[in-house]
Amino acid sequence: MESSGDAKPTLKPSESGRDPGTYCCPSCDGKDSSRHGRVFRNGPKARSMSTSAVPSCAEFRRTQSLHGPSPVTTFGPKACMLKNPKAVMHIQDPASQRLTWNKPPKSVLVIKKIRDVSLLQPFKELCIFLIEQKNMIVYVERKVLEDPAIANDESFVAVRKNFCTFREDYDDISKRVDFIICLGGDGTLLYASSLFQESVPPVMAFHLGSLGFLTPFNFDTYQSQVTQVIEGNAAIILRSRLKVRVVKEGREKKGSLQGRSEEKSMIISNGDVEPARKTMQYQVLNEVVVDRGPSSYLSNVDLFLDGHLITTVQGDGVIVSTPTGSTAYAVAAGASMIHPNVPAIMITPICPHSLSFRPIVVPAGVELKIMLSREARNTAWVSLDGRKRQEIGHGDSITITTSCFPVPSICFRDPVNDWFESLAQCLHWNVRKKQSHLSSEEDED
Repeated sequence: MESSGDAKPTLKPSESGRDPGTYCCPSCDGKDSSRHGRVFRNGPKARSMSTSAVPSCAEFRRTQSLHGPSPVTTFGPKACMLKNPKAVMHIQDPASQRLTWNKPPKSVLVIKKIRDVSLLQPFKELCIFLIEQKNMIVYVERKVLEDPAIANDESFVAVRKNFCTFREDYDDISKRVDFIICLGGDGTLLYASSLFQESVPPVMAFHLGSLGFLTPFNFDTYQSQVTQVIEGNAAIILRSRLKVRVVKEGREKKGSLQGRSEEKSMIISNGDVEPARKTMQYQVLNEVVVDRGPSSYLSNVDLFLDGHLITTVQGDGVIVSTPTGSTAYAVAAGASMIHPNVPAIMITPICPHSLSFRPIVVPAGVELKIMLSREARNTAWVSLDGRKRQEIGHGDSITITTSCFPVPSICFRDPVNDWFESLAQCLHWNVRKKQSHLSSEEDED
């Protein structure tokens, strides 16, 4: 099999030769202002559109920077901000982020929602299109092909032989896949994120599930949409992830340590031997949830920010989420919804035993640490994107920082339009019956 690791997606820089003060796109040359302040709800719906999903670069370009203007760092006649060379970093405007390829992509990972009969036909159509028309190497999970509806389909045998298969937690495909196509709901995107603990290939998600907040594409026009992504120039949004490190202290008694290898032990200063810490690291796209589990007692965990204790959470638990995860479990617990381009971490209590414990947003650069409080009457449980659930006891810790490996999610239109479209269609944000105007008689009164 020919290696496909040469095709590396990159962010395509936008033209920066214009005067930043004009806030115009290159297609209008500063003359057309009709597109400013466009209303999202009155336009055609993304999931019902039959037009091209990835128009030209000029059509996608926003009129203003999502980062806002650079701040003036001189204050009055004599004061200014001290420059720190180590803190200087160029950040591209998220609205102008576009996908391009160093080399044409050759391989694609197709992720299908398991045990969903309604997805069998779209899955077959997509795979036939990718293999026979696009000459792509298609990767699928082995358990997908074990589905009787696929395994017993004689018309699909020739195509099935061309698949490359893998098993989760056993096979490393991080260097083999050029981009990913998800068929299903939001869970397929979360699953795709979990397969790649470092760099993630671009993800194209089709809405074939129940909610579809993170899946903006309609499968009806999949051929033209996939073709334009393969050709490049698609708008993408970088969904930040959390790097989560779970450290568990060994709790075996000293007398039970006989036969333990040196790799699993550590020597303390007085010569005694204690079990080594067990460290696990994960990449999380939505949220980290620490709760009380099956216990009837309140959870009691300490929350540290950059090494300082900021509060003790007493209640059912706490949610630490990315901006992408702010519209998932966190919003059900009363949190605000944050656009994925906002660099932040959301902290949301779950049923806190306090009237004043409100959700808060902290900068993306902080380090959070969660530990079981000394006064806790029971252990806690942690889950990562709804998976990898495990118990947390005294001495264990959960360290959370923003990961440097985001998920590049391909947009249907652009990051702003797609987000508001999902708010309106999936969460029915601010949907109510409109108030009628007053009649002439009521005006006179």
